[in-house]
Amino acid sequence: MKKQLIHFLKLIARLGLIVMNDGFLCMAIKKDTVVFESFNGKDVSDNPYAIYQQLLATHPELREKLYFSVKPKEYKRLHKEHPEIHLVKRFTPAWVPVIARAQFWVMNSRMPAWWHKNQNTIYIQTWHGTPLKRLGADIENVEIPGKTTDQYHQEFIQEASRWQYLIAPNQYSKDIFARAFKFSNQFLDIGYPRNDVLYTDNNVFKIKHLKQTLLGHNFRQVILYAPTWRDDDYIQPGQYHFTLPFDLKKFFDMVGDDVALIIRPHYLVADQVDITGFEDRVFVKATEDINQLYLISDLLITDYSSVMFDYANLKRPMLFYPYDLQHYQKELRGFYFPYDEHHLPGPVVTNSTDFYQQLTTFKETKMFPAFNSQLEYFNQLFCQWETGHAADDVAKLIETLTERKMIK
Repeated sequence: MKKQLIHFLKLIARLGLIVMNDGFLCMAIKKDTVVFESFNGKDVSDNPYAIYQQLLATHPELREKLYFSVKPKEYKRLHKEHPEIHLVKRFTPAWVPVIARAQFWVMNSRMPAWWHKNQNTIYIQTWHGTPLKRLGADIENVEIPGKTTDQYHQEFIQEASRWQYLIAPNQYSKDIFARAFKFSNQFLDIGYPRNDVLYTDNNVFKIKHLKQTLLGHNFRQVILYAPTWRDDDYIQPGQYHFTLPFDLKKFFDMVGDDVALIIRPHYLVADQVDITGFEDRVFVKATEDINQLYLISDLLITDYSSVMFDYANLKRPMLFYPYDLQHYQKELRGFYFPYDEHHLPGPVVTNSTDFYQQLTTFKETKMFPAFNSQLEYFNQLFCQWETGHAADDVAKLIETLTERKMIK
């Protein structure tokens, strides 16, 4: 009964916001106003944040007209982390006039189909990664309670039809987006703004400074372990397990002296990571800018995560350790390409013995020689449009569109 009442009250609140929004949609948009949103308001990050920073750098006079839409429950945390940003709480009365009259939306995920957009608002969709898992209309069977596969496909396609612009990081993604989203408006073939820093800051001096800042010591080598978020491995709702699939002592025996390990877990399991006895060499970094972690690392260890596509910009070695491959086999069938050593830019190991052996190879050669050509091909395939200027390209597009748009 209580859940039904809460659900009813939420529907009433939603209806009230929709009525408010429809009223503001009758008014003229506000010139130069831009609303950014990352992951449905969960964070201030990714491509929208990179574009925000670039637009602010070139037009500081616009600061009061640039907003970040955030979830109310995340507002306090994000305001503390970004006191300089004008945050507005998503789906609240104060948010409605801002979102309804914005000249631009810059977002990396979908807006609900029931939320109406001003016909004069320009919607720039950045998306949030090169796709590894199937998207949109490419998903053959959608398993969402109360929603059919056809309904899910139609909602995705309907939302994509509202995007005037869609960023594509490479031809591979562009082809998938066009098909999976049924997108027929304008693509921006510019690479991902969030990856610009992997080109502009990839130098010895910057990396040395980052190591000192993030780790407190300029280690000879840094290895980054960034596993996939396993939301099915939980103690109870809201509490999750996290167990390292390798022994830290054995790990450091294999990689040698003056080497640091950074573990990048999901923030919900950050407190579950046990690094007892290795606090001076193991660093748990759950919320830091992952691009900075990429820059200071000499090797990425991951499993099914799409971090491989961003890290490939650095042309540095990668090691894939899907220790629970058997468990994920069904899910892997939803990938766009086979998950094996013929298609990945580094060795794939499924047990600790092979894992430690590959670490020995890396220690001796600083790479995985057998995969040099595959790493190069992977970079060409997925990083072909990355130049380090994507955020600037979007900022210039906004400038041009602002000048062209006739504001009443």
